[in-house]
Amino acid sequence: MTAASGPGPAPARHRTWPRGRPHAGIALDLGSARTRAWMSGRRVILDVPTVTFPGTGATYPIQRGTIVDTPGTARMLNRLLGHRLPRFGRPLLILTTPVLGGIAYRAQARTAVEVLRPRSVLTVPTARAVAVAADADPACPLLVVDIGAHLTEVTLLTDGAVTDARHTALGTSDLDSDTPPSRITEAVVAMVTTMLEQDHTSETFEALHRGALLAGGGALRPDITYRLADRLRAPVQPVPAPHTAAVRGAAKLLQAAWAHPSVRAVTDPVHFR
Repeated sequence: MTAASGPGPAPARHRTWPRGRPHAGIALDLGSARTRAWMSGRRVILDVPTVTFPGTGATYPIQRGTIVDTPGTARMLNRLLGHRLPRFGRPLLILTTPVLGGIAYRAQARTAVEVLRPRSVLTVPTARAVAVAADADPACPLLVVDIGAHLTEVTLLTDGAVTDARHTALGTSDLDSDTPPSRITEAVVAMVTTMLEQDHTSETFEALHRGALLAGGGALRPDITYRLADRLRAPVQPVPAPHTAAVRGAAKLLQAAWAHPSVRAVTDPVHFR
């Protein structure tokens, strides 16, 4: 597995599921601190620091959920996946995107992933991918809290679609003696409170009452999860392997996409809802 020096834990290899359909496909989660990818026909998730090496020093092409260096992102992806691609054939690629990333993020990401020669690029909001990984019931309103290294998102999903979202440029990598974990929990509580106040339906309340779904590296920290449940006065349910939930959900969507005839013929990028 390709690895690069940089902040964060050593690259991890996570078991996923048996080999599936023999189609070329890539599920990709571009994080500010870690980039994770799953390729069809492989049993592990590739997990490396999000860094590139132009010249003499490592730089970080994705910061706080924003692609700040598109060519650098492309070089990183080529280093990670380029040599793993089949010589013939072009993969279908499903890419997770920040919920509030918008058209600009998707355009930059699509430019970067062209280095992988995809036949088509489908995008899915990170919160939706997390819900798929957790096998959450899409018929019920769902509140997804994704606490990453540099970005925290709170998203309301209704019938599987994003109906409200908030984010803050704060994550686990910001925590130190001057920034305690309570900064993150209080930021999440403030975002949820605003969503409740501005929701003229009962969907946010229903989703919170059922329990917030927690993903990202922050879900591995009891000092965040316990305090968050206490402050929200509601259940908080970390998903299994929360730091890889987004890419695993994208991989499930990838496998489902191959079974759909409309996706087999698609040539333009689609935004999954």
